[in-house]
Amino acid sequence: MDFDTALLRAFVAVQETGGFTRAAERLHLSQSAISHQIRRLEEQAGTALLVRTTRRLRLTEDGEDFLRHARQVLAAHDALSRRFQRSSIAGAVRFGVPENFMGTRLPALLAQFARLFPAVRMDVTVGTYLDLQKLVAADALDLAVVMALAGSQEDAAVLRRTRFVWAAAQDFSHDGALPLPLAFSPAPCMHRQVGVEALEGAGLDWRVAFTSPSQQGLRAAVLAGLAITALPQGDLEAGMVVIDGQHGLPALPAAQFQLLWRGTSKTAAAEAFGQLLREWSAASHAA
Repeated sequence: MDFDTALLRAFVAVQETGGFTRAAERLHLSQSAISHQIRRLEEQAGTALLVRTTRRLRLTEDGEDFLRHARQVLAAHDALSRRFQRSSIAGAVRFGVPENFMGTRLPALLAQFARLFPAVRMDVTVGTYLDLQKLVAADALDLAVVMALAGSQEDAAVLRRTRFVWAAAQDFSHDGALPLPLAFSPAPCMHRQVGVEALEGAGLDWRVAFTSPSQQGLRAAVLAGLAITALPQGDLEAGMVVIDGQHGLPALPAAQFQLLWRGTSKTAAAEAFGQLLREWSAASHAA
């Protein structure tokens, strides 16, 4: 079978966005066009790939297997296109990223983009979620990766889903007669906001025992057993454990890393980088 890559992209977009409407928005097509493409793909594959209900879409077993192969085909196709593409894109991309997103993989992503688009200059700002949001709103950044509570920014592209957890050192102990020691960054800070709101809602006796604007500083305090903190599950380090439900700690909300764009028109250079970033995030999530 010779599958059309346009049909494969439509299928992957429907799965990643959770519906035909958002897939159509991502691919700049109509919803009916997306439905037609999925129908053609299922006819060619000879099997149902999606199960549609009034409330949600889910993949069939064949759909799960087909998705894995479709991503591999698209990744190979895009790599081949980029390898032999002679790009005329130039200019600058002002990109904002929090220090806990993509970790050691970010330099490799920036290096790949530089190889693909040598005439584009990258200006990268590392900051807190809230600071990056303000810079995007002020048109000081073209795009930025930020974190938001699940469902709070429906118009932003979701790059990776996570949840907040309570983290402590493996040997952390606490005398229940004393206030629970917490480590937070100074306000405004999303981690602090999430933790404080949960603690106040639970009516626990607690205190801020350690404050630092640095994530590394907070992690050092946690690993030393001085305090516990609230952080995304992916930020756990060796020596830390999740203590959700212990010491009366309340549940924390789900969250997601999102790609936020400035309100004015996107440049070709920023569009190209945003596409590559989405591809890297999808590949990392699939792995």
